[in-house]
Amino acid sequence: MVNAAAFAPTRCEQAWEVLGTVLDPEVPALSVRDLGIVRDVIEQGDTLEVVLTPTYSGCPATEVIERDVLEAIEKAGLGPARVALQRAPAWTTDWISAEGRRKLAEYGIAPPGPVAPGDAVPIRIVGRTADAALACPRCGSKNTERLSAFGATACKSLYRCVACREPFEHFKAL
Repeated sequence: MVNAAAFAPTRCEQAWEVLGTVLDPEVPALSVRDLGIVRDVIEQGDTLEVVLTPTYSGCPATEVIERDVLEAIEKAGLGPARVALQRAPAWTTDWISAEGRRKLAEYGIAPPGPVAPGDAVPIRIVGRTADAALACPRCGSKNTERLSAFGATACKSLYRCVACREPFEHFKAL
């Protein structure tokens, strides 16, 4: 006889699944789990602690994300819960999942490339420049140019594809 309870997901595993449905308010194509800002889910007595690392310390969406996470956990019947913010180590775009990168491209935002330790490139505000490695998420052409170092949010920059003439955003590697 197989014990079905032995195969039931734990409360923390269920919470991870729920967090995969909580969308980032600034890039609603990604869940907070896809974005990599959920660092851990810890069961402490009857309370779940969800550990979040904001994409940057001044992120204006942090409070909205906290609220959405707690509402989703409660709605799934997994509460009570609390959020703990962990700012170190700092979030990096390397934490975006492969699925998240795919979703960014499908949404029309060029995903960031990996940032190897010591290889980070500081953001420079300069004139329009081509980025040979940056492909247009719409047509795939690498004939693109940067229009602005900053897009709709500080974590994105604005580009245009010279081939298909469509503008698109690029999620900056941090």
